[in-house]
Amino acid sequence: MFNIIIVDDEEEILELMEVYLCNDGYNVLKATNGIEALKIINEEQIHLAILDIMMPGMNGLQVCIEIRKKYNIPIIMLSAKSQDMDKIQGLSMGSYDYMVKPFNPMELLARVKAQIRRYVYLNENSEVSKKEEIVEIKGISINKRNHKVHLYGKEIKLTPIEYKILLLLASNNGKIFNSEDIFKEIWKEKYFEGNNTVMVHIWRLREKIEENPKESKIVETVWGVGYKIEEE
Repeated sequence: MFNIIIVDDEEEILELMEVYLCNDGYNVLKATNGIEALKIINEEQIHLAILDIMMPGMNGLQVCIEIRKKYNIPIIMLSAKSQDMDKIQGLSMGSYDYMVKPFNPMELLARVKAQIRRYVYLNENSEVSKKEEIVEIKGISINKRNHKVHLYGKEIKLTPIEYKILLLLASNNGKIFNSEDIFKEIWKEKYFEGNNTVMVHIWRLREKIEENPKESKIVETVWGVGYKIEEE
């Protein structure tokens, strides 16, 4: 369930918005001033905020600025002012949408749904993107965007070939690759029996990431089969 905070010093408007939002399945938290709103936002997980601009004390614009210092939630501004400059000011402060009072509750509900969908989509894709860009296994972190490799937080300098071999093994947790598999994947050429190129590069890679290359605990050898990196 999504938590929505509505902030307005007019109790009737708060109650009206609460009825429509609750009937549509949202959990609503209410505040009648900016200070109260920020307290709730800092204590609860809020997915969207609806802020009235014209409030005594801390107005909606000031609340919006404070929210943006910590959170990236959607904000819909409400105001009795309809001038373009007022809308521009609200949007430039970090709000995602702007509605003029009096407003149609059904239109507000439609805009809330649109902003919630956008919020969910962006956050899901952000997480997916992050997972796709970073490979982490056995203390190793591989950033596929900038090709940087860290071992327990310390950057490790690898050659392009060493990087590709490490990425191949690390991206396939527990899968065993023999020398022919690795050669074809990395060099994109036909493999010839007796070619020790892969073995040489595996050794050099181990020298950089293993505490003891002769007793490898990251890039493991499966005797008679190949190599693997497997999270225990």
